[in-house]
Amino acid sequence: MLKRVNRCWRVLATGFSFLLFAIGGLLLRVLVFPVLNLLIWERQQRVLMARRVIRLAFRGFVGCMRWLGVLKYDIRGLERLDRQGLLILANHPTLIDTVFLMAFVKRADCIVKGRLWDNPFTRGPVSAAGYISNEYGDGLVEDCISSLRRGSNLIIFPEGTRTAGDGQINLKRGAANIAVRSLSNVTPVVIRCLPPTLGKGVKWWQVPPSAAHFSIEVKEDIDVHGFLAKAGSEGLAARHLTAYLQDYFRKESQGYAAA
Repeated sequence: MLKRVNRCWRVLATGFSFLLFAIGGLLLRVLVFPVLNLLIWERQQRVLMARRVIRLAFRGFVGCMRWLGVLKYDIRGLERLDRQGLLILANHPTLIDTVFLMAFVKRADCIVKGRLWDNPFTRGPVSAAGYISNEYGDGLVEDCISSLRRGSNLIIFPEGTRTAGDGQINLKRGAANIAVRSLSNVTPVVIRCLPPTLGKGVKWWQVPPSAAHFSIEVKEDIDVHGFLAKAGSEGLAARHLTAYLQDYFRKESQGYAAA
């Protein structure tokens, strides 16, 4: 009986959390960011302040979800993110991975789906923060490189979408291209979630039997210079780096599941 009550509570709390997220995005758009536009005229400073506001809002959001009993989490290696110009690549098992990373990464930039610019609840934050739209096509890689050179910490999920239901991680080559062309070492972040929740194709009300535990680990940097020196060309280096990262994330995820 207690387990059934707990599960019903987590369904309600999860629904409340999604509602809170939507209302928060709308309030930021209507109340907070217009004030920033009035107080800060210089665009880059305004963008940095907007990103700071979003980071604090997301930190509060994940804290609220933990307080409600929806989830638990721990983070290891957070001190490795206390730098500038990082290329942060992470696996993508759940819907809220972006929220977690944006909550704890300072000066964060990210690639967002084009439809978020039309969503009334997310348009304000993504526009104010100057995030990179994935609809930029050929200019996407250059925009990402420019962001890194400005000192932003760029978060990318190289799978391009959430991990498939079978747990198989398949990376696209775009993130490796950015790493090789910008000569940016990769800072890998491994996100693990047990029991699984909010995965691809899973509805928000399909909560697991117990509260999900997120384990987020910031690993040691991966040096891209060796890949470029060995391959002799950017294209081949990106291909080798993609294969390496795919094997890397697969082993890290499977090892945790087995444990």
